[in-house]
Amino acid sequence: MDLQEFTQSNTPSEDSTGFRKVNNRLLDVPVDGTVMVKAGSMVAYTGEMTFTGRSSAEGGLTGFVKEAVTGEGTPVMEAEGSGHLYVAEQGKKVQVVDLDREESLSINGDDVLAFESSVEYEINTVGSLSGMAAGGLTNVYLSGPGEIALTTHGDPVVLTPPVFTDPDATVAWSANLSPSIEVNKKLEIGQTSGESIQMAFTGSDGFVVVQPNEEGSVTQSQNQ
Repeated sequence: MDLQEFTQSNTPSEDSTGFRKVNNRLLDVPVDGTVMVKAGSMVAYTGEMTFTGRSSAEGGLTGFVKEAVTGEGTPVMEAEGSGHLYVAEQGKKVQVVDLDREESLSINGDDVLAFESSVEYEINTVGSLSGMAAGGLTNVYLSGPGEIALTTHGDPVVLTPPVFTDPDATVAWSANLSPSIEVNKKLEIGQTSGESIQMAFTGSDGFVVVQPNEEGSVTQSQNQ
Protein backbone atom coordinates (compact mmCIF):
# COMPACT_ATOMS: atom_id res chain seq x y z
CA MET A 1 0.00 0.00 0.00
CA ASP A 2 1.12 3.59 -0.54
CA LEU A 3 1.74 6.09 2.26
CA GLN A 4 -1.76 7.58 2.18
CA GLU A 5 -3.39 4.14 2.35
CA PHE A 6 -1.09 3.19 5.22
CA THR A 7 -1.94 6.26 7.31
CA GLN A 8 -5.68 6.00 6.63
CA SER A 9 -5.87 2.30 7.48
CA ASN A 10 -3.92 2.73 10.73
CA THR A 11 -5.42 5.97 12.04
CA PRO A 12 -7.81 5.30 14.94
CA SER A 13 -11.24 6.91 15.08
CA GLU A 14 -11.63 9.27 18.03
CA ASP A 15 -15.41 9.63 17.89
CA SER A 16 -16.06 6.62 20.13
CA THR A 17 -17.13 6.45 23.76
CA GLY A 18 -16.06 3.72 26.15
CA PHE A 19 -13.07 1.41 25.90
CA ARG A 20 -12.31 0.44 22.30
CA LYS A 21 -9.67 -1.84 20.85
CA VAL A 22 -7.75 -0.09 18.09
CA ASN A 23 -6.41 -3.55 17.28
CA ASN A 24 -5.87 -6.76 19.23
CA ARG A 25 -2.98 -5.29 21.24
CA LEU A 26 -3.80 -1.59 21.65
CA LEU A 27 -6.61 -0.06 23.71
CA ASP A 28 -8.15 3.39 23.13
CA VAL A 29 -9.51 4.88 26.36
CA PRO A 30 -11.62 8.05 25.93
CA VAL A 31 -10.92 10.17 29.01
CA ASP A 32 -13.23 12.86 30.32
CA GLY A 33 -12.33 12.96 34.00
CA THR A 34 -10.25 10.11 35.42
CA VAL A 35 -9.41 6.52 34.55
CA MET A 36 -7.03 4.01 36.10
CA VAL A 37 -4.41 2.26 33.97
CA LYS A 38 -1.42 0.06 34.65
CA ALA A 39 1.70 2.14 35.21
CA GLY A 40 3.98 2.11 32.19
CA SER A 41 1.21 1.09 29.79
CA MET A 42 0.73 4.50 28.12
CA VAL A 43 1.99 4.60 24.54
CA ALA A 44 0.32 7.86 23.39
CA TYR A 45 -2.47 10.31 24.15
CA THR A 46 -4.28 13.25 22.60
CA GLY A 47 -5.75 16.31 24.33
CA GLU A 48 -4.73 17.35 27.83
CA MET A 49 -3.70 14.60 30.24
CA THR A 50 -1.86 14.33 33.53
CA PHE A 51 -0.65 11.15 35.19
CA THR A 52 -0.28 10.41 38.88
CA GLY A 53 1.45 7.25 40.08
CA ARG A 54 -0.20 5.42 42.95
CA SER A 55 1.82 2.79 44.77
CA SER A 56 0.92 3.22 48.43
CA ALA A 57 -0.13 0.01 50.15
CA GLU A 58 -2.62 1.84 52.33
CA GLY A 59 -5.63 3.89 51.29
CA GLY A 60 -6.64 5.46 48.01
CA LEU A 61 -5.38 3.85 44.84
CA THR A 62 -2.88 1.15 45.71
CA GLY A 63 -0.41 -0.88 43.74
CA PHE A 64 -1.79 -3.98 42.06
CA VAL A 65 0.98 -6.08 43.57
CA LYS A 66 1.90 -5.33 47.15
CA GLU A 67 5.60 -4.83 47.64
CA ALA A 68 5.45 -6.46 51.07
CA VAL A 69 4.25 -9.69 49.47
CA THR A 70 6.20 -9.93 46.22
CA GLY A 71 9.26 -7.76 46.73
CA GLU A 72 8.35 -5.60 43.75
CA GLY A 73 5.40 -3.36 42.97
CA THR A 74 3.27 -3.10 39.85
CA PRO A 75 1.50 0.20 40.51
CA VAL A 76 -1.56 1.71 38.90
CA MET A 77 -1.54 5.27 37.67
CA GLU A 78 -4.44 7.68 37.50
CA ALA A 79 -4.91 9.49 34.19
CA GLU A 80 -6.88 12.71 34.44
CA GLY A 81 -7.96 15.13 31.75
CA SER A 82 -9.77 15.11 28.43
CA GLY A 83 -8.71 13.26 25.30
CA HIS A 84 -7.85 9.78 24.13
CA LEU A 85 -5.37 7.59 25.98
CA TYR A 86 -3.72 4.66 24.19
CA VAL A 87 -2.41 1.84 26.39
CA ALA A 88 -0.78 -1.54 25.75
CA GLU A 89 1.19 -4.15 27.66
CA GLN A 90 4.20 -5.81 26.02
CA GLY A 91 2.32 -6.85 22.90
CA LYS A 92 -0.25 -8.90 24.84
CA LYS A 93 -3.78 -9.17 23.47
CA VAL A 94 -6.38 -6.84 24.98
CA GLN A 95 -9.73 -8.13 26.28
CA VAL A 96 -12.50 -5.67 27.21
CA VAL A 97 -15.27 -6.61 29.66
CA ASP A 98 -18.25 -4.50 30.72
CA LEU A 99 -19.24 -5.26 34.31
CA ASP A 100 -22.82 -4.56 35.36
CA ARG A 101 -23.67 -3.36 38.84
CA GLU A 102 -22.91 -6.07 41.42
CA GLU A 103 -20.93 -8.10 38.86
CA SER A 104 -17.36 -8.90 39.91
CA LEU A 105 -14.29 -10.53 38.45
CA SER A 106 -11.04 -11.61 40.04
CA ILE A 107 -8.00 -10.98 37.83
CA ASN A 108 -4.33 -11.81 38.16
CA GLY A 109 -2.64 -8.51 39.07
CA ASP A 110 -0.19 -8.85 36.16
CA ASP A 111 -3.06 -8.95 33.67
CA VAL A 112 -5.06 -5.84 34.67
CA LEU A 113 -4.59 -3.10 32.04
CA ALA A 114 -7.23 -0.44 32.77
CA PHE A 115 -10.57 0.17 34.46
CA GLU A 116 -13.04 3.01 34.78
CA SER A 117 -13.11 5.10 37.93
CA SER A 118 -16.61 3.77 38.69
CA VAL A 119 -15.15 0.28 39.23
CA GLU A 120 -14.26 -0.64 42.79
CA TYR A 121 -11.32 -2.91 43.48
CA GLU A 122 -9.65 -4.83 46.27
CA ILE A 123 -6.24 -6.54 46.35
CA ASN A 124 -5.92 -10.05 47.72
CA THR A 125 -3.33 -12.80 47.83
CA VAL A 126 -4.15 -16.35 46.82
CA GLY A 127 -3.80 -18.51 49.92
CA SER A 128 -0.54 -20.38 50.38
CA LEU A 129 0.71 -19.53 46.90
CA SER A 130 2.96 -16.82 48.33
CA GLY A 131 6.56 -17.81 47.80
CA MET A 132 5.64 -20.87 45.73
CA ALA A 133 5.02 -19.36 42.27
CA ALA A 134 5.45 -16.03 40.54
CA GLY A 135 2.16 -15.83 38.65
CA GLY A 136 -1.26 -15.82 40.27
CA LEU A 137 0.22 -14.64 43.56
CA THR A 138 -1.81 -11.46 43.83
CA ASN A 139 -5.28 -11.00 42.39
CA VAL A 140 -7.48 -7.95 42.06
CA TYR A 141 -11.23 -8.09 42.69
CA LEU A 142 -12.97 -5.65 40.36
CA SER A 143 -16.64 -4.82 40.97
CA GLY A 144 -18.94 -3.01 38.54
CA PRO A 145 -20.47 -1.04 37.15
CA GLY A 146 -17.93 -0.05 34.55
CA GLU A 147 -15.57 -1.26 31.85
CA ILE A 148 -12.33 -3.08 32.52
CA ALA A 149 -9.53 -4.20 30.23
CA LEU A 150 -7.24 -7.16 30.81
CA THR A 151 -4.39 -8.63 28.79
CA THR A 152 -3.57 -12.17 27.71
CA HIS A 153 -0.76 -13.92 25.88
CA GLY A 154 -2.66 -15.26 22.88
CA ASP A 155 -6.37 -16.04 22.82
CA PRO A 156 -7.82 -17.01 26.22
CA VAL A 157 -9.98 -20.05 26.91
CA VAL A 158 -12.81 -20.12 29.46
CA LEU A 159 -13.18 -23.31 31.51
CA THR A 160 -15.90 -24.49 33.87
CA PRO A 161 -14.91 -25.94 37.26
CA PRO A 162 -13.94 -28.34 38.60
CA VAL A 163 -10.61 -27.57 36.95
CA PHE A 164 -6.91 -27.38 37.89
CA THR A 165 -4.74 -24.64 36.40
CA ASP A 166 -1.11 -23.53 36.32
CA PRO A 167 -0.88 -20.27 38.35
CA ASP A 168 1.31 -18.68 35.66
CA ALA A 169 -1.34 -19.35 32.99
CA THR A 170 -4.35 -18.33 35.09
CA VAL A 171 -5.73 -14.92 34.06
CA ALA A 172 -9.07 -14.49 35.84
CA TRP A 173 -11.98 -16.22 37.49
CA SER A 174 -15.51 -15.41 38.56
CA ALA A 175 -15.54 -13.75 41.96
CA ASN A 176 -17.72 -16.44 43.55
CA LEU A 177 -14.86 -18.95 43.22
CA SER A 178 -12.17 -19.32 45.86
CA PRO A 179 -9.24 -21.34 44.51
CA SER A 180 -7.05 -23.47 46.72
CA ILE A 181 -3.41 -24.33 46.12
CA GLU A 182 -2.36 -27.93 45.66
CA VAL A 183 1.05 -29.52 45.20
CA ASN A 184 1.32 -32.55 42.94
CA LYS A 185 3.83 -34.77 44.74
CA LYS A 186 4.29 -37.01 41.70
CA LEU A 187 5.52 -34.07 39.64
CA GLU A 188 7.84 -32.95 42.44
CA ILE A 189 9.93 -36.11 42.34
CA GLY A 190 13.01 -35.54 40.22
CA GLN A 191 11.50 -32.49 38.51
CA THR A 192 11.61 -28.74 38.97
CA SER A 193 8.68 -27.94 36.69
CA GLY A 194 6.22 -25.30 37.88
CA GLU A 195 3.40 -27.70 37.06
CA SER A 196 3.86 -29.24 40.53
CA ILE A 197 1.97 -26.21 41.90
CA GLN A 198 -1.66 -26.00 40.81
CA MET A 199 -4.69 -23.85 41.49
CA ALA A 200 -7.77 -25.95 42.22
CA PHE A 201 -11.19 -24.54 41.34
CA THR A 202 -14.00 -26.70 42.68
CA GLY A 203 -17.78 -26.54 42.52
CA SER A 204 -20.07 -26.39 39.51
CA ASP A 205 -20.70 -22.65 39.16
CA GLY A 206 -18.54 -19.90 37.70
CA PHE A 207 -15.69 -19.93 35.20
CA VAL A 208 -11.91 -19.69 34.96
CA VAL A 209 -9.95 -17.86 32.24
CA VAL A 210 -6.57 -19.23 31.23
CA GLN A 211 -4.06 -18.18 28.54
CA PRO A 212 -2.00 -20.49 26.31
CA ASN A 213 1.23 -19.30 27.87
CA GLU A 214 2.82 -19.14 31.31
CA GLU A 215 3.25 -15.53 32.48
CA GLY A 216 6.69 -16.22 33.91
CA SER A 217 8.09 -18.18 30.97
CA VAL A 218 10.91 -16.78 28.86
CA THR A 219 9.25 -17.38 25.49
CA GLN A 220 5.94 -15.55 25.22
CA SER A 221 3.34 -16.29 22.52
CA GLN A 222 2.84 -12.64 21.62
CA ASN A 223 2.67 -13.33 17.91
CA GLN A 224 -0.34 -15.63 18.16
